[in-house]
Amino acid sequence: MHTPTTASSAPTPTAPGSLPLIGHAHRLARDPLPFITSLREHGSVVRIRIGPTPAYVVTDPALTRRVLVTDAAHFAKGGKIIDALRVFFGDGLATVADGDTHLRNRRLMQPMFNKAHIATRGPAMIDRVRGMVTAWPEGVPRDVYADMNDITLAAFLVALFGTDLPDHLQSEFTSLMPEIMKGTIRQTVLPSWVARLPLPANRAHADRVARLRTLIDQAISHRAAATAPAHANGTARGTGCPHAAPERERTGLIDTLLTAEHPLTHQQLQDEAITLLTGAIETTGSTLAWTLHEITRNPAIERQLRAELASVCAGRPLMYEDLDRLPYARRVLQESIRKYGPAWMVTRTATRDFDLGGHLVPQGADVVWSPYLHQHDPAFFPDPEVFDPDRWTPERAHLARGSFLAFGDGRRKCIGENFAWSELQIILATVLQSWPRLEPVSRPPRPQAVVTVKPDALTLRFRRPAETSPTSVRRASGGDAVKTP
Repeated sequence: MHTPTTASSAPTPTAPGSLPLIGHAHRLARDPLPFITSLREHGSVVRIRIGPTPAYVVTDPALTRRVLVTDAAHFAKGGKIIDALRVFFGDGLATVADGDTHLRNRRLMQPMFNKAHIATRGPAMIDRVRGMVTAWPEGVPRDVYADMNDITLAAFLVALFGTDLPDHLQSEFTSLMPEIMKGTIRQTVLPSWVARLPLPANRAHADRVARLRTLIDQAISHRAAATAPAHANGTARGTGCPHAAPERERTGLIDTLLTAEHPLTHQQLQDEAITLLTGAIETTGSTLAWTLHEITRNPAIERQLRAELASVCAGRPLMYEDLDRLPYARRVLQESIRKYGPAWMVTRTATRDFDLGGHLVPQGADVVWSPYLHQHDPAFFPDPEVFDPDRWTPERAHLARGSFLAFGDGRRKCIGENFAWSELQIILATVLQSWPRLEPVSRPPRPQAVVTVKPDALTLRFRRPAETSPTSVRRASGGDAVKTP
């Protein structure tokens, strides 16, 4: 039992550069990533001020694991970011307070994200991703970050709501979610009193969230209507009945919640769907965008990726069963996650006075931990700014044990980790199969820390070799052709 006293706790160092009234908010706004990583120089726990409010940043990954795992009972899900998200997205798994509701809902949703269940969605996800990626016009500069977010959303909609989600719902989700994400980021960085004012931007964000809930209701109703007849007729999935196969192809992960013995309430279903959608887009899209950027900078990595893909697929399209046979692609993605986040600042709230590594954290204080900070620690990742997928070979990966925290840890660890890996590998492999040449157009992107670490600008051209391009095919068939850019 931990009973810290002032006498046993060392004074907690305060980061330099605090200003009256705003504290370190100017550093967090102006240069958040250099600032957060610089705190390691001042101690294992460092005090900063966000406005007038103190927060305690944990820079030692061993202490972060105490916050998340061994002493998690004393550090509740909360803090500025979580509180801002909870206002608009309710009590989904990412924001609901610790306790019986969280445990019940996590146990109910866990089967949705086991590997066997995800595998049933794999072929539908691959089809959707391939259809989108191959439809890009050749040689036209593309906003890769926006593209990756659109594709991850489309793939997740297929996985969550099935393949027969009406087209108008899919298109409205796709147009609405980027604006929702922008508004959410705005709410997390503004003072809470500003976020509550009846400003046009605040009203517009609230209206979009209300519309999102309506769309989710419609999508859930669509799946519920499709699920009810199958269960009424005794054609539950997995029975082996030949007539069940088409329904199995159409189903989504949310069917697990709709057919649970003790289903969630309507509000809980909405909250969980919103949480899953928002969690699935920004982090996965950012990781893929950064991965494509690093591939264009590192020709040797691109060659090895393409060689592995060619060896496994032997000229045929990707299949879900191939993913476990692409270990190098997994290492490349893991290195992107390490180098660029995905999250850079996560908060907890101390539920009591607590001695953390010899520093007294008072009850009610925000405790900050940063995957970005830990994953740039040279003690665990030599030359942390170097993109090196071989950090994750079996011979070297153990050196980083305990400091790779992109998915969190403990009882609040990201429930969708298995799904994220599958989606990342599907999209990366499909882009590489579809487009043999990736050409950067814009200047190298700069990391921009909002909720995730995203590229501020990233534009690529996607090309095929001349002999396989649509233009060449038309020329070979004797048809008129316009030269591809």
